Amino acid sequence: MPDTDHTKQISINRIASHNYELYDRYEAGLVLKGYEVKSLRAGAMNIRDSYVMVKNNEVFLVGAHISPYSHMTSERYDPTRTRKLLLNRSEIDKLTGKVKEKGFTLVPTRVYFKKGLAKLEFAIAKGRKLFDKREQIKKKDMDREQRRSLK
Repeated sequence: MPDTDHTKQISINRIASHNYELYDRYEAGLVLKGYEVKSLRAGAMNIRDSYVMVKNNEVFLVGAHISPYSHMTSERYDPTRTRKLLLNRSEIDKLTGKVKEKGFTLVPTRVYFKKGLAKLEFAIAKGRKLFDKREQIKKKDMDREQRRSLK
């Protein structure tokens, strides 16, 4: 998704679309501390090994790594702490129902600033098997070859 006047990309999880079949996408606000926001503005976030979890009717981002801000004075900092996500109650209820179904999980796809606020886009996903991944790679290769032959 290209940057517009009001959005700035911070981190994209490209491997999520390879490992998972992505369905509905949601946008949530991130609850961050001041120095974390400064690190995000510098582009120092990795969401590759993270996931989204629903617990006690609240949604959390687990395992996302935000590098420490370079000018931070505090020595005590956990870069992979669990961060709360801001969603409407109806969205949380939908997510709870989907996650309880067998095989579905919540996978973060990208983090960006929208009108100065940090946002996380995540998707309801179902894991792919190895043969599904191979099929997807074959299909992409065939499409690429067709485009090349048309030129």
